[in-house]
This record gives sequence, C-alpha cells and structure tokens, in this order.
Amino acid sequence: MKLVVIEGIGKKETVEKYLGPGYKVFATKGHVVDLPERSLAVNVKHNFEPHYVIMEDKKDIVKALIAAAGKAETVLLATDPDREGEAISWHVAHLLNIPEDAPVRIEFNEISRKAVQNALQHPRAVNEALVDAQQARRVLDRLVGYKLSPVLCRKIQSKLSAGRVQSVTLRLVVEREREILNFKPEEYWNFFSVLQNEDKAKIKAALATRDKAKFRPVSAEEVEKVKAELDGQTYVVTGVKKAVTKSHAPAPFITSTMQQDALNKLGMSLKQTTSAAQALYEGVDVPGEGKVALITYIRTDSTRVSVDAQNEARAYIAQRFGKDYVPAKPNVYTTKKTAQDAHEAIRPISLDRTPDSLKDVINKYHYKLYKLIYERFLASQMAEAKYNSVSVDITAGRYGFKVNGKTPLFAGYTAVYNAYVEEKDEDESQPRIPELSEGQTLDFCEYKYEQKFTKPPARFTEASLVKTMEEKGIGRPATYTPTVTLLFSRKYVDHEGKYIVPTELGMKVTDMLIRYFPEIMDVKFTARMETELDEIEEGGKVWQQVVAGFYDGFEARIAEALDDSFSLKAPDQPTDVICDKCGAKMVIKEGRYGKFLACPNYPRCKNTMRLDENGNPVKTEKKEEQLSDVKCSKCGRTMVVKEGRYGKFLACPGYPKCKNIINLDESGNRKDEAPEELPPCPECGKPLKKVILRGSSFYGCTGYPECKFTSRYKPAVERCPQCGSYMTERTTKDGKVLRCSNGECGYTAKTDSKDA
Repeated sequence: MKLVVIEGIGKKETVEKYLGPGYKVFATKGHVVDLPERSLAVNVKHNFEPHYVIMEDKKDIVKALIAAAGKAETVLLATDPDREGEAISWHVAHLLNIPEDAPVRIEFNEISRKAVQNALQHPRAVNEALVDAQQARRVLDRLVGYKLSPVLCRKIQSKLSAGRVQSVTLRLVVEREREILNFKPEEYWNFFSVLQNEDKAKIKAALATRDKAKFRPVSAEEVEKVKAELDGQTYVVTGVKKAVTKSHAPAPFITSTMQQDALNKLGMSLKQTTSAAQALYEGVDVPGEGKVALITYIRTDSTRVSVDAQNEARAYIAQRFGKDYVPAKPNVYTTKKTAQDAHEAIRPISLDRTPDSLKDVINKYHYKLYKLIYERFLASQMAEAKYNSVSVDITAGRYGFKVNGKTPLFAGYTAVYNAYVEEKDEDESQPRIPELSEGQTLDFCEYKYEQKFTKPPARFTEASLVKTMEEKGIGRPATYTPTVTLLFSRKYVDHEGKYIVPTELGMKVTDMLIRYFPEIMDVKFTARMETELDEIEEGGKVWQQVVAGFYDGFEARIAEALDDSFSLKAPDQPTDVICDKCGAKMVIKEGRYGKFLACPNYPRCKNTMRLDENGNPVKTEKKEEQLSDVKCSKCGRTMVVKEGRYGKFLACPGYPKCKNIINLDESGNRKDEAPEELPPCPECGKPLKKVILRGSSFYGCTGYPECKFTSRYKPAVERCPQCGSYMTERTTKDGKVLRCSNGECGYTAKTDSKDA
C-alpha cells in the first residue's frame, strides 16, 4: 500500500478516486507543525533558528499519520502546490524520517485523473528554496507580531496584536477613511445642448471646450453666462470621425480578480468566495459521480494558461460559436513582474462540464462562482469584440461640443462575458447617432444641465482592498483572505454595508505603529519584503540574511517605544457602581471586546462586570456545572463540562488543588484520544456522533432533527442475523459481545475485536 499525504480533508475522496487501488490518502488538515503559540520560539542570537513543535490540536493526527506511514511501502507528499504546502510536506517528511533528497513530493494544479496520474509519474524531492521562503515569512511574522504587540498593549489597551502584512493593510483602510473625512467637494455642472437634424432626429451634445480649451461650468452663474453666449448661435458639425474599434477579452481570473468580480457581479463576500472556490477546487458532490473537482488551484497570481487548456478552449469555441470567434493566435496575457507565476490562472478543468449541467445538482454559491469562472476563462480565449464608433465635433460660437456613439459590429468575447461596468450617469446616455456630415448645421431644441459635486474616493470593499493589496505588492494570493479576515476579528475594522470602515481602535493602532515603526508600516517596504521572499524561493537569497536585514535595529526601536511615556490609552471613567466584593466604586475600562466595569483595587480585587448595549452593568449568573461520565485521571473526581474561550472542555471540580483539564472537540469528543470510529446511522445512513449531556452519554444521528435515532450503546456495523435489527457493542463479565438492539430478539454473539 502507498500512502499519499494531502492537506484538506475536503479533497480526500476526489484524490482517492483518481489514484486507484493500492493507494490510501491521509489528510493532515493543514499544518501539523508550527512555532508554539505562547513563546517567541525564534533564537535571534543563533541565526534566527526556529523552534517547531507539533501543534496541540494535531497530536492525534500526527500519531495516526506515523502509524499509517509505518504500514505503507511508500509515502508520497501531495500537499498544496505553494509555499505553505511545500512547508507542510517538509515537516511531514521530518516527522516520518524521510531523507531530504528522497523523490516523494508530487503536486498537481488540478484534481483530475490526468493531472493526478501525471504527478505520480514525476515525483521530486521537497523544494528547500520554497520551504525557506515560507520559513522566512513565518519567522518575520512571528518577530513582528510578538515584538510589536506588547507596545500596543501597553500604550492603547490589552490583548491587541500587530502583523507585518496585517498592519500595513489596516493603514490603507485608515488613510482612505481620513482622505474621505478631509475631502472638500467642488461644484461643477454637466451642460448639454439638445439638437436635431432636418429629419427631426435628436442629438444630445455635451459641452467640451471654450475657445478650444477644455471647459466645464463650475457655478450656476457660469451656466447662465454660457446660455447667454450660446443663445442665437448656429450649431455646425465641424468633424465626423468613423472607425471600427476593438475591445480585447479580459484575462482569465487570478485570485484577486476572481474575488473582485464575485463581489461586483454576484454580491459574494470575501469569505463566501474563498469558501466556494476551495470547494470547487477540492471537489463537490455530483449525483452519480461522487466528489468531482471543477476548477484549477485557486491561489494564483498568474494569468498563464497551459497549451492543452488553450487548445481545448479553441476547439470548444469553434464548435459552439463558429470559427470567427476563435482568434488567429491564442490569446496570451501579461503577468505582473511581482507575480510568483507558480500556477496557471483559475479555470475550469473541463469545458465539457458546463455550468448549466450543474445548475440543479450543486449549491447556488458553488454554481454562481463556477459559472463566473467558466465564462471568464472561455471569454479570455475568444476573439475581440468589434464596434462601429463615431465621434462628432460640433461648434457654436466660442464653444465646442462632443457627441460619441458606439454600436456593436461583432460580439466576440462579449457573447459569453461582459466585463463589470459602473452604471453611467443617465444624462450621459446617448441613443444611436443619426448620419451626420461636416459642414451640416443643426437646429437648437433646448439646454439640459445639472449641478454636480466631486465625490471623495470610495471606501474599500473587501474585493477592492484585495485588489489594492495586489497592486501594491502587499501579501500574496494565499494571504489576502486571512489578512482581511483578521482585521475584522481584531475589531480594527467593521462593515458599513458592503464597505469597510476603520474603528476608533483601528485608527489608534495605526497611529501608534506609524509613530514608532514607520518603516514597517511603509507600503513600499512591505512590498519589497515580499519581493525578497520571492527571491529566496528562486534560490537567489539566503533566508536568514533577509530576516537579519529586517531585524537590524528592530530591538532598539522596540525598547525606545516601550520607554516612551506617550500613550493613547483611554482614561478610566469613575462610576457609582459599588464592587460587590470589596465595596470600592468601580471604573469603566476598555478592553479588546469593548467597555466593561472593573474594580480599581486590582490586582487585590479582580472583580469585573459586563456592560450591556446601553452601558448598564450586567451581573453574570454562575451556570450550573454539568457532570460528565469521565473520571479525573489525577484525583478520581467526576469531571464537569465547562465552556471557555476556545470551546467546551472537561475540568476537575477539585480546582485549584487539581488543575487537570481535557479539551473537547465540536462534537464533544475528547481531544486527548483518537476520535471514536462510528458506523453510519442504522436508520438514515448519515454519520453518528457521541453526545455527552447532563452527566451521561449516548449515540445520536448528525441528521437530527430530521432523523431522531439515538442509542445508549455504541451501534455496530453488523445487522442481527435473526431479525435484521442493528447490533450494539456491549461489555459483559464474559468479555466484549455484540447484542441485538431489539429487546424481543435477544441475539448475542461474542467478538474478538479489541475495539468493540
């Protein structure tokens, strides 16, 4: 048996289908090894050597991985085809003692039979340069976050964090907001003369020049002056230019452009788009086929398309639309100089799997995004759209007017995909222009004009923020979504409709960091760091030297900031609320989650009280402790179920003498032991789960409330040979047995299974 290690559990079934017999797929569910959470774990005095540990919530996965690898004849590492994926493969190789030069790394840009089978034929060693680039990023981010965060906590409020990319992105949002606040609108007027030819066909001509210089009225007085000078003037056509203009198809999607179009065209948020795209890449359930991957890898900054995909597209376009829609040469798009160009653009795996064929079998978000990606890629390989364009110049006295029109001549790529266009001002719309010739005079009908004011720059949406990050070289495709998401979770920004606005806290954090660390908050500096990470990946730089160049003088700036008395901390607000523990008058403090009441006698008295939306104190009632069926392994007491910041856990009631705790997963299973393997529900076939409730446990269907199956005892896979009911696993004085769940049947069978 050959073991293939992947990252996401979502694509396990899809990959297994294309590997065939003799292979087993194991999903790590992301990184299994990382820097520990509560220490710097980077030896700055020893060449920035990182100290990696197995992540606390991945210990069971690593244990299972090592066990599975021990039974395999060969291990292949098929993690995602990017820096993070390469690093995961590197860590897994170390855990499994795989030699550094062993050809065990395989990668595929799409999850299709052809791509997976081709990857199996071309294994390679783990790419150390890619790993070094990821390692440099991880160490840099740890140094910035770990060293800067204490400055924010001391000078603003506790539990704040900073980040190398996160903080610069926040600066973009804050500076845009201040630009809007400081914006002073300027008045201007749109002015048109409505004219007609001898056939009474109307032409709406826009005022463009005065004395042959660009001109636009800026006040009502100027409008009146223009009208007075135009009254009685003859309108003469002084120029008619006709041409066939062309519009080139847009490039296929990269990560950032996909996110922008998903918001603008589909109204999907960054999180919705990322989630849907991940599902389309890993595989979605298609009736009769199981899991099917629909698109190529989604984290890319390259518009490159493989020759095979181009040829498939050209053949498909010719068959469906005709040869005129196929360009003479395949369309090739320029990729930004800063792009890693490690992968193709985002495209459908097969054009034969049309969006219409999937409309009724996948969920609406998956369908909408797949249709967008499919049509964008198809359009990118199609011929240009052509238009009959006409531009007319009209003169009246000292004033010049313009009329522009465009009518479709050949649809080209627009037969499939119309690029997003902002709605035009109603007054600027122009019907089809009648036939006009130079020297022709036109009759005046009426004036049309409207007061306008210049507008400030728009606030960022999630998509436009990602676009700006990409344009400025901040971060890379894999980091866009996590960075923006983090700003919201830290309460540094908030939503106002579809727009992003900085909070007061976000503004304070930005100001504080710019004050003490202007270089780190410099957009160009951050972009330059990304370029250096790319150079590490290409083998041109040593990662420790890049980190050292950044770290030089960093400690001194940290010390200077901590010694400075400058602070943006909100002063404590006194109240008349009496502390029910020591009798002092409590004060209002501001923390990470907003304002709260605290005793001024801290740390002698640690009493705090939550405030409701109206600022009134809320006394927290102590919840009744829920008994579990687990005995404390240290003192023997029955443990109780508690809920903390990271979810539910079991705690010993003997605290503080006994501090034993056991973390629980979302299903209520203990994280210190491998998840219990359960058969499918005997009634509906959906997965079962173990439920701990009020001191007892039972097995229930995850399909509740549609399926209300429960069992006190663990159901077995086997059915009763006598009555067909499901069997349950029991422990008796004679050992492990299987017993029929039907009490009237009573069939019992011994089992040798150690797991029963």
